[in-house]
Amino acid sequence: MFRTISRFLAIIWSSPAGRISLSIFCLCVAIATLGPLVAPYGPTERIYDEAGKLVRLSPPTWKHWLGTTLLGRDVMSQMLWGARPALTIGVLTALGTVLIGVNVGLLAGYLGGRVDSILMRITDIFLGLPFLPFIIVLLSLTGQNIWTIIFAMMIVMWRSTARIVRAEVLSLRERQFIAAARTTGASDFDITYKEIAPNIMPFALVGVTFALAWAIITEASIGFLGFGDPNVVSWGSIIYDAYASQMMYRAPWWVVPPGIAIMVLVTSVYFIGRAYEEVVNPRIKQAG
Repeated sequence: MFRTISRFLAIIWSSPAGRISLSIFCLCVAIATLGPLVAPYGPTERIYDEAGKLVRLSPPTWKHWLGTTLLGRDVMSQMLWGARPALTIGVLTALGTVLIGVNVGLLAGYLGGRVDSILMRITDIFLGLPFLPFIIVLLSLTGQNIWTIIFAMMIVMWRSTARIVRAEVLSLRERQFIAAARTTGASDFDITYKEIAPNIMPFALVGVTFALAWAIITEASIGFLGFGDPNVVSWGSIIYDAYASQMMYRAPWWVVPPGIAIMVLVTSVYFIGRAYEEVVNPRIKQAG
């Protein structure tokens, strides 16, 4: 696994767009890791001036680089605190999504027959579910916290990965090395996870990057709609607070920074996946 990840990073670094995107993503990870430690204020801390007056809707100054909110909270501090839940939810959701999708695709593609039919019909059912409305309904029933958000997104995001992996497994299972493994008496489990699974790792890694981008966008959308964890400040919830206060136009410093942060992070993740995909599937580069 370590060798696969090292090769993945080496491939990304070989592309100029990949190097830039990977550097931006690493910077976002550093901010998510160290942000709460270096933030000058807490995410919900109210700030008062020397006269004891609440510093509300202050434009950017040397003391408050991104200004303050209607409730006198420092936007820069909220941005630093908000990076962690965005990346935490995104990464865990992406890993869980790919784990489910890869296993469903492996079993359906290799075993075939009734197993394939049952798993693909289940996949079709989830493909028919409306993505964001389903997540919102599920959060309304199970509660709004980080773990239920991750669970809700994982339930519906694995479906595309399963389809892609299944199609690849259907091709791989007819190769000579699979026939050779059968003649040596290898079990279905060994063939599936020791022979086929390593060969679909490039597709799984591409799936992780695109699932991460979708998860970050979805988390921001959930936060903007007011269904995020009420105890956690995220980039999406910052925009929601500005919108709910009807201050999106009067205080652009409140809403623009989280919007830019979401756009930059998602774009960097997308180009990481794109750079890797062009290597594992050269036809994409030729078509471009």
